[in-house]
Amino acid sequence: MKNLIFVILFYTCFNTISFAQNSSAGSLAAAKAFLATLDKEQLAIINYPYESEERSNWYFIPKERNGLWLKSMTDVQKAAAMNLLKSTLSEQGQEKAIAIIQLEIILKELENIPNSDRRNPLKYYFTIFGKPDAKSFWGWRVEGHHLSLNFTSENNKIVSGTPLFMGNNPAIVPSGEQKGYQILKNECNFAFELLNSFDEKQLKKAIASPVAPYDMFTLNSKQFGRLPEEGILYTDMTKEQQIKLMQIVSLYVKNYPFGFADEFMNKIEKAGLDKLRFVWMGEKQYGGKGHYYRIQNDVLLIEYDNTQNNANHVHTVVRDFTNDFGEDMLRRHYALEHKK
Repeated sequence: MKNLIFVILFYTCFNTISFAQNSSAGSLAAAKAFLATLDKEQLAIINYPYESEERSNWYFIPKERNGLWLKSMTDVQKAAAMNLLKSTLSEQGQEKAIAIIQLEIILKELENIPNSDRRNPLKYYFTIFGKPDAKSFWGWRVEGHHLSLNFTSENNKIVSGTPLFMGNNPAIVPSGEQKGYQILKNECNFAFELLNSFDEKQLKKAIASPVAPYDMFTLNSKQFGRLPEEGILYTDMTKEQQIKLMQIVSLYVKNYPFGFADEFMNKIEKAGLDKLRFVWMGEKQYGGKGHYYRIQNDVLLIEYDNTQNNANHVHTVVRDFTNDFGEDMLRRHYALEHKK
């Protein structure tokens, strides 16, 4: 089974085999370089203690946030901030994140609000938790409308990369020069391909409701429990369907830097592929009607929802039941410290 995962992850998703260790060295260097461009007032805005409750204060709507936003930065600082964002994700993840930020320009045009900051590609905030250091816990967040990246590092390794939220409004640009543009295309298409490969018996298991929820069930929760044990199990799928399911999982996981992605995928596998469930709600065909899916086992939760704006508004999230915001790693760290 492990060979199957590696074939999918390495060949389907990464195209070339490139064994890399999990390291946060690139993000550490980028964070230090970014902080070095800031003045004392900006440093006070961007930096929070690692243990601060602010670290789990995340959201994905166009609201004002704590942290330093791009609009308040000089060009040099903006470039350094974006280097931190790029260091946080794989090449695919970078492309999606930057495209999500730039989509604000299109959304502003579609909504005809030229003088509003509500849809502003500079309304994205950077926050640093703790002191960036190769030997200690520290974290960083990049967040704005439809993007929330939450990462934790310890001993120069990424130990947590969830929640990771990416969304699009519009999911597919309806008009103008960019008509038809779709950032999260495969997140949609791969799931419909899997759904439409099921026979009637499998569909009865997979579809939990003919109506999609208005949004993701977990929303922006800090703590969350397992969602209902419904949907179709990995073991109830054919080999071809299992590969399709793992292509979806890999699609989300490969937004992370390779070393962390590899470790996260191994963790998902150890929790049991036989426990993976695929749940569908809503319309079975794409086109103007709401649809939702999720994938979960004891470690992984992926939610995808497209119901708002006549089903042209996507929300997706990856979460780790065991280590969101690096909480599990932090508890272990404190337990070891108390034993000394």
